[in-house]
Formats: sequence, structure tokens, C-alpha cells
Amino acid sequence: MTTVESSRWYVVQTHVHSESKAAAHLLRQGYDVYLPRYLKRRRHARRVENVPAPLFPRYLFVGFDVAAARWRSIQSTQGVSSLVCNSNEPAVLPARVVAELRRREDDNGFIRLDLRPQYAPGDKVRVVDGVFGDSFGLFEGIADRDRVTILLDLLGRKVRVVLDREAVAAA
Repeated sequence: MTTVESSRWYVVQTHVHSESKAAAHLLRQGYDVYLPRYLKRRRHARRVENVPAPLFPRYLFVGFDVAAARWRSIQSTQGVSSLVCNSNEPAVLPARVVAELRRREDDNGFIRLDLRPQYAPGDKVRVVDGVFGDSFGLFEGIADRDRVTILLDLLGRKVRVVLDREAVAAA
């Protein structure tokens, strides 16, 4: 969602769930806009699907030249709550932040999130969702891209269970 690469980036806070609307209106006004998104896994009615979601809910980046642009109009753009400022001047976001986010995008423009597990084998974990909700176990490893293997203590013995990655949290 960007027109021309800009050297100075600023942060815009949007209204709740209005990131895309704010980005569209800012683009129409001629600003460079970057709304980093990723594919979020969503469950609904026993279906799992990946849907686009903003990487930073309620925030997007806008590029412009403070000296040349009429940037105060950003504050009254539809979908925008405010432009993040230091005193009366917009707060500059280092260009390397946007460059690094863009470097992590895939061919479809979505940010690739690190899928490595945050647990080491043997770490204590808690099941937060599903049939085994509120059970404790030990992290064993990764079953595939979206699932992990844990050892649960059921009926006095360790049982290996494969669960969705989101169903497990640190104990």
C-alpha cells in the first residue's frame, strides 16, 4: 500500500479496526502509506482459515516531507485517530524499521512471522484451549508447521499429544 518510497516515516494511530480505511484515505491524499500485515490464523465454526490482519493493530506508517507537506490534514483524515507527535512535531520513525519490515514480507506482501517454538524440549507448558484445557505438560517438539507435541500426565502416565501451536502457553 505504498505509492513512492519515502525517506521520512511517521506513525499514525487509527480508530479501532480502521487501518485499511485510514490507509486508503491517506493514499488518496497523496501520502506514502505502509500498513504491515500478516496472515492470522482464525478459527470459526470448526474451520481454520488464514486472514490478513495488521501487524500493529491501530497503527500504520505514513511517509512525507514535514517541510513541504500539509501534514496537519492527516489528523482529520477518516479512520485516523491521531498522528504520533513529540510536542507539536510528528515523531520520526527510523527508515530502517520500515525497511526491515519490508524485507520480511513474502511475495504476497505479508510479513513472515518467526515460526520457531518459544519453548525448549522439557519446558513446562499449559494447554489453554480444547479438550485438554488447563492441563499441564512438558513441551516435546514440533509436529509440523502449525502443531506441537507435548507430554501430558494423564491417568498416572505420560501421554504424547499433538496440539495446535496456539493451544499451548508457558506454564
